[in-house]
Amino acid sequence: MLDPVIEQALKDDLVVDITTIGRKSGQPRRIEIWLHYQGEGMAYLSGQPGPRDWYANLVENPEFTVHVKRGAQADLPAVATPILDPAERRDVLTRVYGANEERLEQRIAESPLLRVELRAD
Repeated sequence: MLDPVIEQALKDDLVVDITTIGRKSGQPRRIEIWLHYQGEGMAYLSGQPGPRDWYANLVENPEFTVHVKRGAQADLPAVATPILDPAERRDVLTRVYGANEERLEQRIAESPLLRVELRAD
């Protein structure tokens, strides 16, 4: 279970950093990204349609770190699982972006999407 202060920070602000392990280099790679927190230690990572290095890194090495930096500070171990099933992608992306998202169909077809399990320190 996450600390309540950290959980509130994740609910209040989408912006976090993540550190992945480079699939080719084996070196840590840190980027800023939006994390769509759903509660109870579960979240989603997505992005603009098209290939993304961070996504390829997480497919190759699913264990990574989420760095909470606004409202609280924490480095949370996490595990990512790609979501490939079209029906599940539609459900998740509709909840994350809203049914009226202008590019929802493109996001469903082409955006990277991962389920994230956050683990308490």
